Amino acid sequence: MTRRASLSRYLPGIARDDSDDELGDDDHPWEWIYSSSKDETKKRIPRHQIIGARMGTFECYLGDCLLLKAEGSNEAWVAIVTEFIESDQDGDMAADFLWFSTEKEIRNSDRKRTDFLVNELYITPTSDVNPLASINGKAQVLSHQSFLREYPSGKVPRSSPGYNKTFVCRRGCNIRTTTYTNEFNWDDIYSGKPEDIEDLLELVRRETKSTRKRRRAQENPTAAISSTNYHPEGEDDADAYLSDDAVRHEVSTPRKKQKTMRVVTPSNRKIMVKKALEFTPLGTRILSPSHHQSSPFQIARAQLHVASVPTSLPCRESEFSVVYSHLEAAITDGSGACIYISGTPGTGKTATVREVVSRLDDAVRSDELDDFIFVEINGMKITDPHQSYSLLWEALRGQRVSPSQALDLLEREFSTPSPRRVPCVVLMDELDQLVTKNQSVMYNFFNWPGLRHSRLIVLAVANTMDLPERTLSNKISSRLGLTRITFPGYNHEQLMKIIQSRLEGVPGHIVEPDAIQFASRKVAAVSGDARRALDICRRAVELAEADVRVANPEPSTPSKRAKALIGEADKGKSSSRGRVTIATVKRAINEATTNPLQQYLRALPFASKLVLASILVRNERTGLSDSTYGDVLEEMSRALLLDAGSRRVALVKGNNMKSINSQMGAYARKQDTRLARIAGINTAAVELTGAGIIILEGQRAERPSKVRLAVGDEEVKLAFRDDPEIKALGIAF
Repeated sequence: MTRRASLSRYLPGIARDDSDDELGDDDHPWEWIYSSSKDETKKRIPRHQIIGARMGTFECYLGDCLLLKAEGSNEAWVAIVTEFIESDQDGDMAADFLWFSTEKEIRNSDRKRTDFLVNELYITPTSDVNPLASINGKAQVLSHQSFLREYPSGKVPRSSPGYNKTFVCRRGCNIRTTTYTNEFNWDDIYSGKPEDIEDLLELVRRETKSTRKRRRAQENPTAAISSTNYHPEGEDDADAYLSDDAVRHEVSTPRKKQKTMRVVTPSNRKIMVKKALEFTPLGTRILSPSHHQSSPFQIARAQLHVASVPTSLPCRESEFSVVYSHLEAAITDGSGACIYISGTPGTGKTATVREVVSRLDDAVRSDELDDFIFVEINGMKITDPHQSYSLLWEALRGQRVSPSQALDLLEREFSTPSPRRVPCVVLMDELDQLVTKNQSVMYNFFNWPGLRHSRLIVLAVANTMDLPERTLSNKISSRLGLTRITFPGYNHEQLMKIIQSRLEGVPGHIVEPDAIQFASRKVAAVSGDARRALDICRRAVELAEADVRVANPEPSTPSKRAKALIGEADKGKSSSRGRVTIATVKRAINEATTNPLQQYLRALPFASKLVLASILVRNERTGLSDSTYGDVLEEMSRALLLDAGSRRVALVKGNNMKSINSQMGAYARKQDTRLARIAGINTAAVELTGAGIIILEGQRAERPSKVRLAVGDEEVKLAFRDDPEIKALGIAF
């Protein structure tokens, strides 16, 4: 279930026709209308104050009810002019408008009134600044009694000049809180004069709840969350953040051809919006926890798993508070924002953001915060960065369209005036995977929050702190702003606290405190990756469980084999059997560092090690997983220049390494070393590709070819950490 708007809410304004534009087809410039001495005397308006605006023969004044039309759309909104502004933030002539709302814009179906009329509008306390260019004509707002006197049938005939321009207003409404005023007579409370605006606004604010009740000051937002509201994996985890007004759609087997809807983009290009795919759900077996958690070892393994849902995130309280405060402020203010979150892998970036969103959703359910939409876009789970457009549009409107069509629709969505748009929070995880050649995806996602009407909040998560400066152009990095949050790696004390929190409630105390401390110190000295520490402890629990099974074999185990195994296990282990000790953790670490891949990497010749080390250095330098083979060769050049006294300089001779040869030639001649050709490096790269260690485009070692690691960075670092040849190059992992 995702938070989706129905198709009827695609453009929830008043239907309008381009041919019915009162401003005409001629593009006249707008002119201000200033107050005169007569206005000063009668209306108590200061002389030379702006009281209206003129475009050709069309004039509008303070207090008028106007139609505002979004560019490229066939819908309009109704608003009252409360103030004229000579120049807005974009330098345009603008005005402040007090908005009316239709019943379609009220999202909370539980509180929504059902006695609305066909042409009824609700006056809201929401105002917004829009350019005068968005004005489309004048609207007439009447009381219910006056409307029936003029139109006894209750509808405005199509042939009438007031068709789609005449409306009824008998109540005020706050859209965010879905609270209404008592019924009133519009003609009695508003006469169209500017001096009536303040009284009208005060009436709506007084009789509606202007904001949701705020969180109590003593409540701690970092309190533990319910595991039923938090999902650690998958893009569909946004289902957990739905407000109570969201509707669950039943799925069924599709039997008919998919229905389509025609939509016109700003370029007047017709596109087809496909109905979402529907599937028949498969039967699900529900197992009792006692079925797979019948022993302390099984409980410990389940809770130490990296995919296990913790009740809280220890050691990230300060980062949680910073993300929470920025996100809550942006949602409350209804403004756009960009927040860049960086840190090495396994430092809790994504988990913290998800917990923040879960806590904010709890605040929405408790009526303490305005509603918002949440969507997660993971760069590792999409094949093309441009698919992020389709994912965002589907989260906003529930429509499946192509990336190019979604881009057109999103451009119009975020650039058109819609002051009652629900804020949208986008988590862009694995940001480095969304970088394109022209960086258009990054530019759009970081540019949209700055638009006046977008109300888009982007949380960009990456593993590199200076990714914007290294990889992105200046026009993109400047749009990220100054809101940047860094997650440092965990130290050994924090890792101990994390592991101990996972093992709370495990009977038998099967993991010794010294073992936890040993594992934490080992991981903290390398990377501070909490996932690595949990994996090591989980493997240590599996080893301890295996020792117990050897000591107490099942009846089906052959007696001779069991006795032999018991005899081997009993040597010095009788007192520690069934418990995770430092020795058990050492065995788990050795397994992690002596697997077949580690053995293969350690046995590689120097040329292959040089290629892998250069790829790692390049990845850390740029923050990207993809590089060109030419860039890797340049990294080799830098590393070998530092190793001036190494005999391995001989490996880089060739036409492409003239700069190194010129600097190292004297040394090579002095040592009388026979210089190998560059083909040795190229051959090593091709062999690594065949072994599945790296991915080389076209399996050709050419400078423009793309190259990336096919194994984890940590695997290579563990293999080369103590390698003397790599250390001689000045490369430390």
